[in-house]
Amino acid sequence: MNKFKSIFQESILVKREIIDSNAFKSIENMGAYSIAAIQKGKKIILCGNGGSAADAQHLAAEMLIRLRSNYNRDGIAAIALAQDTSTITACGNDLGYEALYERVLQSLGNKGDVLIAITTSGNSENVILAMKQAKKMGIKVFGFLGSGGGRAVKYCDEAFIVPSNNTGRIQESHITAGHALMEYIEDGLIDNGCLVVNEREKHR
Repeated sequence: MNKFKSIFQESILVKREIIDSNAFKSIENMGAYSIAAIQKGKKIILCGNGGSAADAQHLAAEMLIRLRSNYNRDGIAAIALAQDTSTITACGNDLGYEALYERVLQSLGNKGDVLIAITTSGNSENVILAMKQAKKMGIKVFGFLGSGGGRAVKYCDEAFIVPSNNTGRIQESHITAGHALMEYIEDGLIDNGCLVVNEREKHR
């Protein structure tokens, strides 16, 4: 029982440290730019590895389908770069796994899009290559990082860095920040009249 309590306490302490920092300004800047990009017909692109890949897909789904159960609204353009198994295995076999996100971004990304790169270490090579490619394409790069930011931080236009080296605690903070960012984007688009919203019965 003490093990579970200590994990929750550690997670709370990390989040308290984030609250006491200036991290929210970076998230607000990400949100403001993303709102403007979507209004211009651009999209949000996300990538990560392992649990961070799941977070990328999770957040993309919140935009594409629905984030809050009492809001039935138009979809928001978002895509996670961890594509189907055929794409992943073809790239791994033909070009190497490290090229996966760079290659898919090159194929699907457009100037003015937003890339949210998620890496707990800040050193995931495939994520960094995608960030570099995004810079070449005129795509804004936002990092959700940990462990001091690693090598990835220098490729970020804005970065949310969790003050921890523990993968679990970093991922917990990333998904909280991700939900906060997506709510900010959704609210901004609604307030600007860019989304049609019907408040109906809850489905979940």
